Amino acid sequence: MAQLYERTPEAVERPTPRQRALTQDDVTEPRFENEFWNSKEPGVYVDVVSGEPLFASVHKFDSYTGGPSFTIPLRAGQHRRAHRHQPWNGRTRRQPPRPSFPDGPVDAGGMRYCINSASLRFIAAKDLETEGHGQYAHLFDAAPGPAASGGGVA
Repeated sequence: MAQLYERTPEAVERPTPRQRALTQDDVTEPRFENEFWNSKEPGVYVDVVSGEPLFASVHKFDSYTGGPSFTIPLRAGQHRRAHRHQPWNGRTRRQPPRPSFPDGPVDAGGMRYCINSASLRFIAAKDLETEGHGQYAHLFDAAPGPAASGGGVA
């Protein structure tokens, strides 16, 4: 059975005030002043509120935009849910922005998916099993090289 990832009012209250502003109030982080823009550690990035797996470091690349950019989402259809509205605390709030642009690396499909660092929680490849995301561990089993060491050209 597939895991259901929900953005409940309780889940929305867990993040820090900065994370809440970025995930619930359409605030955007300053370029090059965020946690993951230049991160190269192998692992998976999950939604800070719901825990939904979003991106893998093997699909991360340096887009020179000052924020984390990826060539594909981890799960099919995520890009279509980028601006899905959900009720929250009596109001409607947007999901964290996951905009996509057709200016990504051509050899990786040509798309660029970007997201605010503070709307992500990083799970290192070595911790995927214990964090409940072991199904993505195979992405990091490759021989040493760019994809196995953090992905792409990031």
